Amino acid sequence: MLEFTWGTMLFQLGVFIVLMFLVTRYAMKPLLGVMKQRQDYIDEQISTAEKNRSQAEKLVAEQREALDQARQEAKEIVDRAKAQKEREAEEIIKQAQERAERMIQEATAEIASEKEKALKQLRDEVGHLSVLLASKMMEKELDAKDQSKLVDRYLEQVGELQ
Repeated sequence: MLEFTWGTMLFQLGVFIVLMFLVTRYAMKPLLGVMKQRQDYIDEQISTAEKNRSQAEKLVAEQREALDQARQEAKEIVDRAKAQKEREAEEIIKQAQERAERMIQEATAEIASEKEKALKQLRDEVGHLSVLLASKMMEKELDAKDQSKLVDRYLEQVGELQ
C-alpha cells in the first residue's frame, strides 16, 4: 500500500521548489523575454502596417482629388476653347458679312456710276445725232421715202453705239 513518508515528501517538495525556481529563473524568464520581444516586434509591425495603410489611403485620396481637379481644369480649358472658337467663328462670319455688304455697296455704286456715264454718253450721242439729223433735213427737203431711209439710218447708228 501506499505509505507516506514525511521526510521523502518534504525532500521531493524541496527539490520541486528548487527545480521550479531554477526553471523559472534560467528558462522561463529568458523565454518570456524573447516572447515579449517577439510580441513587441509583431505589434510594431502591425502598427507600422496600419500607419502605412492610412498613409496609402491618404495618398490615394489626394491623388483622386488631384485627378478630379485636373479633369475639372481640363474641362474648363476645353469649354473656354470652345467658347473662344465660337466667338472667333462669329467674328469671322460678321467680318465676312460686312465685307460682302461693302462689296455689294461698292458694286452697286459702280453700276449706278457706269449707268449714269452710259446715259450721259447716250444723251450726248442722241443730241449730236439730232443736230446732225436736223442739219441734214435743213439742207434738203425730203419726201416720205427719203425721210424713212434717214430715220432708219439714224436708228442703225444709235444701235451701233449701244
